[in-house]
This record gives sequence, structure tokens and C-alpha cells, in this order.
Amino acid sequence: MTTSVQIKRLSAQDPVAAQRWDAFVMACPQATFFHRAGWLRMVEQVFRHRGFFLYAERDGRIEGVLPLAQVKSLLFGHSLVALPFAVYGGVAAESEEAGAALEQEAQAIAKQLGVDHLEFRNVQPRHADWPAQDLYVTFRKEILADEEANMLAIPRKARAVVRKGLKNELISHIDSDVSRFFELYASNTHRHGTPAMPKRYFAALLEEFGPDAEVLTVTDAQGRPLSSVLSFYFRDEVLPYYAGDEEAARDLAANDFKYWELMRRACARGLKVFDYGRSKQGTGSYSFKKNWGFEPTPLHYEYCLYKRDAVPQNNPANAKYQLLIKTWRKLPIGVANWLGPMIVRNLG
Repeated sequence: MTTSVQIKRLSAQDPVAAQRWDAFVMACPQATFFHRAGWLRMVEQVFRHRGFFLYAERDGRIEGVLPLAQVKSLLFGHSLVALPFAVYGGVAAESEEAGAALEQEAQAIAKQLGVDHLEFRNVQPRHADWPAQDLYVTFRKEILADEEANMLAIPRKARAVVRKGLKNELISHIDSDVSRFFELYASNTHRHGTPAMPKRYFAALLEEFGPDAEVLTVTDAQGRPLSSVLSFYFRDEVLPYYAGDEEAARDLAANDFKYWELMRRACARGLKVFDYGRSKQGTGSYSFKKNWGFEPTPLHYEYCLYKRDAVPQNNPANAKYQLLIKTWRKLPIGVANWLGPMIVRNLG
């Protein structure tokens, strides 16, 4: 007789269960870096949200996981999300029974919490009858085995910019902490009129994920930091995720050089996939990635609405936030960095 699956909740105080969770994630084709158990610490300890990291178990064996977090904000609403601060989320399961049981439990929790909506950040669609957000795409491309082949795979115009960075004698470094990265990142977000994540969040990422989270910083020949990126490593993939640049970076081609150096180093490590991450359609980052020869793949963010009539639009493209963005740019950066974490924790 086949035993039915049981739904259990991961605790941050149970390292054995976390190890079992991560072993499943590493082996499950549907899982991503954002399904790892370490995100529970980010959700609960850094951002102070309630985490509901659910797993489906049968006969002592995990068959599926679903990391969720409750985000409650007067400004941006009340939601249960898989997963805030992540580009990918939703169910990762090896059986349809496990996946369905996890989603059923998620809906039960959403109703108990009284949220406005439940959100799954799926790579593949699961609910054709649910409202969906079609704003985002992801960019992924194979890393070739040969360094020069990767260089030649970059379209001509973008390749010329990379070679300009090489000519300018830019240098890439792997940093042991987030100090140089955060200064560039916070300056960059301030120029764009958006709040920055707290510095302690980035430090926690390096601590939690160890060698699977890494900071690469580009300097000029005199050692001045110009551009930096915090990347994640998952199986045979590299995911540049958070980035920042000095204003002078563009003229020196430091931004393109940064991503080339990341790709070159990934090639040397034998990695197979460069995941350029999420972009909103019609934005500068979307065009930048297209210019590098990456093709967009739609992301399927699906919503179960309880107290809303439409999918939320909590992003800078929303016209109602334009005045806030203009005001934010005028704030002294010290004030912006102090206020930013209080706002961005509720955006997810």
C-alpha cells in the first residue's frame, strides 16, 4: 500500500532537516538556488518576515519543497510569496502528488493569515486559471568550454566594449567581504531612485552560502573600485544577482568587463550556464542582456487573489511611484541608506 505524502515545515533551528532539504534541492531538476534552505534565515533573521518553508515527505523521504514568506506592509499590501527577494520560486517536486499537496497547504496558510494574495514565482506555468504577471523575463545562456569561444559568442558591438575594458587595463578581484560592493551598489540604486537592501543582508548571504555566494569587483589600474557584482553558484550555473557601478564605469567599459570576467572565471571552473537573471521588459537591463546575445524567456508569476481584484504592480515601472522615485534621488545618500532597508524589506 502506498503511503500518502505528509506536509511538514522546516525550522531554522533544525540543521539536520535543512541538510535533507538542500540535498533534495540539489538533486531536483525543478529546483533553483532560491529553493535552498538558507533563504529561511534571510527571510526571518534579516528581513523579519515569517517563513513557511514547507516540504512534502513520504516514508521519511522528501519529495518536494515550497519556500514561502509572509510580507505584510501598509504601503504594499499583505501577501504570501514563494519567494520574496528571489527571481524564481514556487513548488519544486518530483511527484505531482507532492506538488499539489504543497500548493494546497500554501493556500490553507494564505487563508489563515488573511493575505491579499498568494504568489508563486514559477519558471514553468502551473495554473492556467490564475492571474499572471507577464512583466518579467529571464536570460540564460550556455557557457562554452573554451574562453575565446565565449568571447566570440558575444555580439560584435558588446564584444568591442569588453575589449575596451581590457585595453583600459581594468582588473577583476574576488572580495572577501561586501564593503566595496555595497558602496557601489548603494550609489547605483540611489541614482535610479530606488531603496537599497541593507548591507547586513549581503554580509549574511556570504556567511550563509559560503563559496556559493561571491563578490567580484572591477578596479582600474590604480585600484579604484568601478563596478561590482554579487553572484550565486548553483550546480553548474553562475547567477550574477546584485550589482553596482561608479558613474565613471560606463566610460571605462567596467560594467561589460565585469560580466566578461565573471563568465571567463566560470568557464575556467567548468560551469555550463550563465544566468543573467530577471529583467523587466522594455528596460535598460533588458536591452543590455539582449545586446550580449541572450534571448529572453518569460517568467510565470502566478497569483491566487483573495482580497484583490488584480495582480499587484509593486515595481518602479508603476506610474504611481514616479514621484517617490524622483524624491528618493534627491535624498542625501546617507539618509537613503538609512531609510532604504525599512522600505525594501516589504517590496520583496
